[in-house]
Amino acid sequence: MGVARFLRGAPQPAFVAYAIAASFAAYFCMYAFRKPFAAASFEGSVLGLELKTVLVISQVLGYTLSKYIGIKVVSELRRPALGLLLSIGGALAALALFGVLPGGAKAIAIFANGLCLGMVWGMVVRYLEGRQTSELLLAGLSCSFIVASGVVKDLGRWLLAEGVSEGWMPFWTGLLFVLPFAAAVWLLERLPPPTEEDRQLRSERRPMSRAERIAFLRRFGPGLASLLLVYFFLTAYRDFRDNYGVEIFTELGYGETPAVFSATELPVALGVLLALGLLYRIRDNRRALLATFAIMIVGAFLLVGSTMLRQAGYIDGVTWMVATGLGSYLVYVPYGSILFDRLVATTGAAGTAVFAIYVADALGYTGSVGVQLYKDLAQSEVTRLGFFEAFTYAQGAGGVLLLVLSATYFLRRS
Repeated sequence: MGVARFLRGAPQPAFVAYAIAASFAAYFCMYAFRKPFAAASFEGSVLGLELKTVLVISQVLGYTLSKYIGIKVVSELRRPALGLLLSIGGALAALALFGVLPGGAKAIAIFANGLCLGMVWGMVVRYLEGRQTSELLLAGLSCSFIVASGVVKDLGRWLLAEGVSEGWMPFWTGLLFVLPFAAAVWLLERLPPPTEEDRQLRSERRPMSRAERIAFLRRFGPGLASLLLVYFFLTAYRDFRDNYGVEIFTELGYGETPAVFSATELPVALGVLLALGLLYRIRDNRRALLATFAIMIVGAFLLVGSTMLRQAGYIDGVTWMVATGLGSYLVYVPYGSILFDRLVATTGAAGTAVFAIYVADALGYTGSVGVQLYKDLAQSEVTRLGFFEAFTYAQGAGGVLLLVLSATYFLRRS
């Protein structure tokens, strides 16, 4: 019996376990091509900016451009497997170029790397959205980048300790994951499409035309504006914590602690999976949307509360980093998964959740570039840790207000 045939008649727990494992593996492997360079320091400067900042911004610029392209491409995509394989092949080639080019010229290669990877998320989500079990599937998928970010940076640090140069470390990290990624894509291709019952409960998901995309934005403009403003800064916050985690942990006194990234990100992933996975139990789409907003608002509160506790001396730096990770990802993860899936189902809007996800991502990574430039050009005298603390307060307080406004809007429209 073929895998696809088995999955069509499989018990729901077996189907969910398979889909989560396949999607988790695919996106986990993608991070081995995107994030290992963040484990290195890359001393030096380019045009008044730190070299590492130039590299981070260059990759985010490529990633952001890919998100804008993905608004059209991914929302219209019918068979994503080839796109996934081409994306990873291009990303690995860019990492090889990164190893060859000197100094500031590496920014060209890392830009190309980001350009190749920006549509991978949407291609994977296309396999999972519009199902009765989408909350579980998307929550499981979302844990992949929380865990993977820490693991691949720890792997990168290990390769550096073994004598691999900073320039070639990202390539060798990615090369280790080529075959596992290809296997994960093969597994995803075996997933059957949503059933008729799925379509009745969650509305049919189909490629969107340009006119339908414009109509979606016009219909939900005010509510989307609040959501997108939160995400604009939230993506920058998450990226800052992720890209400069080495520097932040060093300032906190944990620079030499082995596997510190894995130790802090695993509890975050488990917390997010538990919180968002519980939404699967809510069958009514409107109530599930309300619960999603509630979880996001709690996450924003956690950012402020945990920072106050650390500054008052009640928790240590590692606990605080776990709390900021959990708080930020409780807000961040629903954007790329559950939030728009339930929003489309609640309102009966035509099209795919992936379209809304890519609009948010495109704006979010634009914010990431802007905030990192602001830090180095306008706040250069502030340490990474000091900037991160202030950013945490602003993100938490602003997030609570804007999320409450957006929740009120969408719940009234539904």
